[in-house]
Amino acid sequence: MSSTEDRRFEVLRAIVADYVSTKEPVGSKVLVERHNLGVSSATVRNDMAVLEAEGYITQPHTSSGRVPTDKGYRQFVDRISEVKPLSPAERRAILEFLESGVDLDDVLRRGVRLLAQLTRQVAVVQYPTLTSSSVRHLEIVALNPARLLLVLITDSGRVDQRIVELGDVINDAQLSQLRTLIGAALEGKRLAAASTAVAELADNAPPDIRNVVVRAATVLVESLVEHHEERLVLGGTANLTRNAADFAGTNGFPGSLRAVLEALEEQVVVLKLLAAAQHPGTVTVRIGEETQVEQMRGTSVVSTGYGTAGTIFGGMGVLGPTRMDYPGTIASVAAVARYIGEVLAER
Repeated sequence: MSSTEDRRFEVLRAIVADYVSTKEPVGSKVLVERHNLGVSSATVRNDMAVLEAEGYITQPHTSSGRVPTDKGYRQFVDRISEVKPLSPAERRAILEFLESGVDLDDVLRRGVRLLAQLTRQVAVVQYPTLTSSSVRHLEIVALNPARLLLVLITDSGRVDQRIVELGDVINDAQLSQLRTLIGAALEGKRLAAASTAVAELADNAPPDIRNVVVRAATVLVESLVEHHEERLVLGGTANLTRNAADFAGTNGFPGSLRAVLEALEEQVVVLKLLAAAQHPGTVTVRIGEETQVEQMRGTSVVSTGYGTAGTIFGGMGVLGPTRMDYPGTIASVAAVARYIGEVLAER
């Protein structure tokens, strides 16, 4: 890239930084005063004219300064060379806060609350999807000789409890045999494979417990193949009101805070955005029209996947106005996702 293009990018970077900080359109005089660009005001004005002609910045009002467009933010994000790192104290505090969660629900709630505080945006996390989960353990508890409690625990921290009515009684030896048989068929398998293995158990079950195996397998298959409604946990929605003016309209497109809130209520919209960004260790940034959602033209979504090595449980990220601190937001999303994955992997 030529030195002229590099210089113009530095001008764009300065405009983005000032506009994110002040919410005010940025003029050439202010840029020269605040930033060590190493060129004259006339050169900065010429660079701004080129950036405007190429669609990276725009003039919201006559005689005002310039503000970045979605294209300008995209250029800025694509050329972020250094993401603001979190300090060791910040990372330690995040991990300790998440480790204090008592179960999956608590860990996810803590995660969105923490992410909303760190970024001052709306934070969202998707509950682990069943299709990506494996069976960690199955506990079979005899409530009485004719009734069992099945407790299915997945590697994503989900716990599912089911009651099995046996229609007959079983003794301790038969119960132990049932635990061994079903446990061997299930543990370590993805849920889809586990449901197939359980469904096939009755064919090879010992005659004296075949009826028990059939009843238990029927209940388990319902649990394993059932697709729970995808759920989201949101935090920091009130942060949107601090930046209500940012949603009044962007780049000539109408918009409103109400439209953004309605999009959040339609969780399927956010789920689709998170599902498209579940690549381990990679943070995806969608700016304005890139969200492909009419109500969210004035927003940016910074998201990633969380989980263990090789397994993504779900997506998480933040939503806010296009005028946001991208380096800091990207760092926070990456860190919280990483630590949520670590905490869930240890449970």
